[in-house]
Amino acid sequence: MTYFIDRRANAKNKSAVNRQRFLDRYRTHIKRSVEEAVNRRSITDMERGEKVSIPARDISEPVFQHGTGGKRSIVAPGNREFVEGDRLRRPGGGGGGGSGEGSASNQGEGMDEFAFTLSREEFLDFVFDGLELPHLERKNLVDLDEVKPVRAGISREGVPARINIVRSMRQAQARRIAMRAPLQRALREAREALEAEERKDPVLRNPSRVSELKAEIERLERRLEAVPFLDTYDLRYNHLVDQPQPSSKAVMFCVMDVSGSMTQAHKDIAKRFFLLLYLFLERNYEKVELVFVRHHTAAKEVEEEEFFYSRETGGTIVSSALNLVDEIIEARYPPGQWNLYVAQASDGDNWDDDSVTCREVLMKSLMPRLQYFTYVEITPHAHQALWEEYERVEVEYADRFAMRQIVEPGDIYPVFRELFRSRAVR
Repeated sequence: MTYFIDRRANAKNKSAVNRQRFLDRYRTHIKRSVEEAVNRRSITDMERGEKVSIPARDISEPVFQHGTGGKRSIVAPGNREFVEGDRLRRPGGGGGGGSGEGSASNQGEGMDEFAFTLSREEFLDFVFDGLELPHLERKNLVDLDEVKPVRAGISREGVPARINIVRSMRQAQARRIAMRAPLQRALREAREALEAEERKDPVLRNPSRVSELKAEIERLERRLEAVPFLDTYDLRYNHLVDQPQPSSKAVMFCVMDVSGSMTQAHKDIAKRFFLLLYLFLERNYEKVELVFVRHHTAAKEVEEEEFFYSRETGGTIVSSALNLVDEIIEARYPPGQWNLYVAQASDGDNWDDDSVTCREVLMKSLMPRLQYFTYVEITPHAHQALWEEYERVEVEYADRFAMRQIVEPGDIYPVFRELFRSRAVR
């Protein structure tokens, strides 16, 4: 048997590399367990890890082993009981189905499931895998704090980390040439004069002149040697400037119906949907603002705590929420600078002709400025007038308007994934 052992160092004695390979290999099983966990969890219990079980039959690993090699001649004892392909019962009696549950039986076989725990980060990675905000665009320059350092030539001042070695060496070579050239010319002339003086007849030779030339040559040679190879004057640095970048800032309007027709079960479903949305945005996007709007007969912008836990209720006029969203956009979020999104949850019950008003507000004011509008209707019954009016909006803005129905808590996560699937998955 040959074993391949990964001895690469990992922090805290954990095999992080092998764990990631394991998660990638059994992604399908893990995603199925994660979906089941999301559906059964409470509103306030979405961010912890999860224990995942994988059937033991699905985690068999390939192995390498040495064969006997060559040709062999063997004598195998025969039998009258088994033939090739027979399955042998496990020794020790019958077993369960492998999940550890159920009553005893005198037949069956299996193995225990393999169980392990996902961390909070790994759990949320699987929950939001393959999701994105649709039609997110790069908008105009709005914030000076969103900048990118770009090259802007060469500077004589800078930090050692930005030194440009090539330009520095080129500058040093140019300086050496400039400083040594007159010295080398003078040295060459002095040597030629000394050589000419020494070739003269001893009677005509001037000893003092020879001494002067030798001293001059030594002085010039010392000056040449004193020219530094690299001087601080030669250093050149890459000059970087902060260039403003187009902003991809976005704002998500969370609009929830809290009217009397919304039962507590309906509100819990809506809260779980918006909690998923909140976690998705907070985890995957750095610059996304959330605006929470609750409405019954009147709409009100509220804080996160009040949005999820307030018990205020009343009648139903959905257009009040859409008009409030329109006013907030007009006052604080210019469409040329922001990506605008709206997520609305309601049971579809609305006051008389207000559904027509909702359609008109969407068609004339909101949809031309929004990147994406999603509507979830929480009801087990037939759709009402609001759904029918929204269908007319969906026909006009098919790529930027989506609506789904949620009947029970188990529908929340599948609907959420449908509404925010990434373009690659679509």
